[in-house]
Amino acid sequence: MKQSEFTYDTLWQLYSAEMPDFITRLSETPPMQRLKQVGMNCGCEYVALHTEDMCRRYTRFEHSVGVALIVWHFTLDAKQAIAGLFHDISTPAFAHVVDFLNGDHLTQESTEAPTPEMIDNSPEIQAILAELNLTTADVSDYHIYPIADNASPQLSADRLEYTFGNFIQYGVCGMDEIETFYRALSAGTNEHGQPEIIFTDPNIAEEFALRSMKCSYVYVSDSDRFTMQYLAELLKFAMQGGHPLTMDDLYTTEERVIGKLKKCQITDNMWYTYTRIKAVQRTSKPVPDTFCVKVNAKRRYLDPYVKGVGRVAEYSRKYRTEVNQFLAVSFDEWLSEPKTIDK
Repeated sequence: MKQSEFTYDTLWQLYSAEMPDFITRLSETPPMQRLKQVGMNCGCEYVALHTEDMCRRYTRFEHSVGVALIVWHFTLDAKQAIAGLFHDISTPAFAHVVDFLNGDHLTQESTEAPTPEMIDNSPEIQAILAELNLTTADVSDYHIYPIADNASPQLSADRLEYTFGNFIQYGVCGMDEIETFYRALSAGTNEHGQPEIIFTDPNIAEEFALRSMKCSYVYVSDSDRFTMQYLAELLKFAMQGGHPLTMDDLYTTEERVIGKLKKCQITDNMWYTYTRIKAVQRTSKPVPDTFCVKVNAKRRYLDPYVKGVGRVAEYSRKYRTEVNQFLAVSFDEWLSEPKTIDK
């Protein structure tokens, strides 16, 4: 299958042999439909530097339905699957860029706070939950369900889904390999006696872990860190001094936010300049007369557990070396554009 022919329905069909009616109905509610216009790549997909690296737009909606289906596949528990479906329901436009804006990009928790309120305030969601004898409290915190979410670098439905999605997005591997990885997974118990999605084959687990590290490097790359911080500063400016944007706007859609930015000549020019970024350079000292920043990053990587064997980094010297090299990556240099981009 060519990347250009890929649709996320293909992944959904792999994740679960069935699409439960409650997932379909809940995904059709307005708060979930909003996520069709919130991307997984945190605004990077609008930048010239990144567009050739991405085969298509990958949305929070596609990711959220995928997480719900993975949880359903491994638990057959409606409340856990729904918690997985709703885990990004409060994600703002440009996603983790707003964590940069809030000064929370290393923990990425501030944008989750409105989740219970958004579920409570949706009559459509509340009606379906009532039919299922569930409450907002049952489904508003996916952190309480280890198959849906757990402590990094363990494997959860959330991390598994965005890893598979980004395997496609970044051209790391195709559906045949993803299917091999998925078929080698089961719901099990880890070394701490906690539920976790675990591998049954150490060789397949090692290959999955090595492939996942390619994504980890993308998440902390100079280009991603620079453009996300750049966009955060742009949004901050656009919410000050009588400019057109408000924090409430960020909880609509990216299309609406971009439209508001374009209504003001200053922020329209800033957005245009942002989208025209074509390269990022590292320097040991700040570059004068340009946007130049040091940006730390959350180091995200996976170390899956293999039944009867242990963590991949425990038995695979190759992967252990990869992890150590990744954790040693320095974010201590200045980042900027190497030249002025002319309009």
